[in-house]
Amino acid sequence: MPYAIVCICGTVAALSASVFFASDATAADERPNIVVILCDDLGFGDLACYGHPSIQTPNLDRLAEEGIRFTNFYSAAPVCSPSRVGLITGRSPNRAGVYDWIPEAGPKHNPKPDARDLVHLRQQEVTLPRLLQSAGYATCMAGKWHCNSKFNDDAQPQPGDAGFDHWMATQNNASPSHQNPRNFVRNGQPLGDTTGFSCQLVVDEAMAWLDQQNSQHPHQPFFMYLAFHEPHEPVASPPKLVAKYEAVAVEPEQAQYFANVHNMDLAVGRLLERLTERKIRDNTLIVFTSDNGPETLRRYKTAGRSWGRTGILRGVKLHTHDGGYHVAGIMNWPAGIDRPRVEQCTASSLDLLPTICELAGAEVPQNLALDGISLASLLESGAVPVRRKPLVWAYYNAINDARVAMRHGPWKVLARLNSGKLPRYENLTPPRMMEVQQAELTDFEIYNLEEDPGETLNLAGRGLQNDSELRGLLISEYRALANDSFAWIRE
Repeated sequence: MPYAIVCICGTVAALSASVFFASDATAADERPNIVVILCDDLGFGDLACYGHPSIQTPNLDRLAEEGIRFTNFYSAAPVCSPSRVGLITGRSPNRAGVYDWIPEAGPKHNPKPDARDLVHLRQQEVTLPRLLQSAGYATCMAGKWHCNSKFNDDAQPQPGDAGFDHWMATQNNASPSHQNPRNFVRNGQPLGDTTGFSCQLVVDEAMAWLDQQNSQHPHQPFFMYLAFHEPHEPVASPPKLVAKYEAVAVEPEQAQYFANVHNMDLAVGRLLERLTERKIRDNTLIVFTSDNGPETLRRYKTAGRSWGRTGILRGVKLHTHDGGYHVAGIMNWPAGIDRPRVEQCTASSLDLLPTICELAGAEVPQNLALDGISLASLLESGAVPVRRKPLVWAYYNAINDARVAMRHGPWKVLARLNSGKLPRYENLTPPRMMEVQQAELTDFEIYNLEEDPGETLNLAGRGLQNDSELRGLLISEYRALANDSFAWIRE
């Protein structure tokens, strides 16, 4: 590809002034279509190709076998809303001011003391779908949005404002469950009662849009973002699939979870069939991953079907240990990936924006540093790009004591803030922002994940040659992130 991604920053005004419209320079039929599939609370070990002994995922297994299966793929956060914001901006969600999951503000928009009711993906954030729109791509989103508190409300930007030509979404979870959800909204219009399971409804919407788009504009490349609700609670699965797992499950609720992941795989299979029927499968890059690690079983009242697995990883969702955001990562592109393989290099959902923009010939505006890197060379030639900037997470509401973490090469480094005395925060206002910016990083943990992927042996203070260097790097990277984070203030 003749286009190099530039790591940059800017506002919407800068975007409109500087985006390179690439459809004239790069023929649409040469640029790949893009499909990003994001699961919700899927554990690292929940697919057969990632070692699950019981759940059947033949379609995803085939994508992995014929493409690239990453063994070190990370989400942008260990919880849903910030993870999604990170994916579509290519930047740490802290920079956008999204620190935790976003509760719906409700019809009265009751103000919260911590301004959490204000949190949303702001209009000035540069997003992947908007960049692709400007490069001549058609864009579609279906599934879980969870990037604002005031969903389908003019008070905040909606999926269409983020760059989606067509969207069908929910604010958060499918309600009352994955079966027959009643809370989908299509392009601003509530759908009311629906019939079917959420993942299948999402794929139905994607295929209907794809059929219309492909018929009317057969040479226009497209970007689809499919954000499944599965397997997040409240889990509901087809009875015939549940029956398949009753003999291997330890209880009926576990069979429901196994069937839920299986049903999601079947939905992916239906989409693959439609892409093949439309003769566009070969030049479609499919990315499959999860927003974070699996939910803790029975952490809250309705989490009785949260039977996700992390394999040997330590921690689960809401943890800064690897189980919180070390997730499945699969990329499949028959016409573009040089060879099928298992890839051990570190990759992240933050890498999707620069990677996809390079492949699509879409430039981003200047002045803003992205936190991800382009993996285009990895896909096209197998050349592993150099990640000069480590992956850093600051999750102020983590269940474990370490609020800050970093992945740098084989090293995982974690630290508490103020010896664990800093309160857990779901959102940052200016006074809280000052607290986290001034907080001291303490109680370091250092793990060599190549030798110890389960984070069992803390090497900090044990004579490690680069102990001081790793501590200093985490301190400097955390300071840079905290100083560039956004605080919410009620006007």
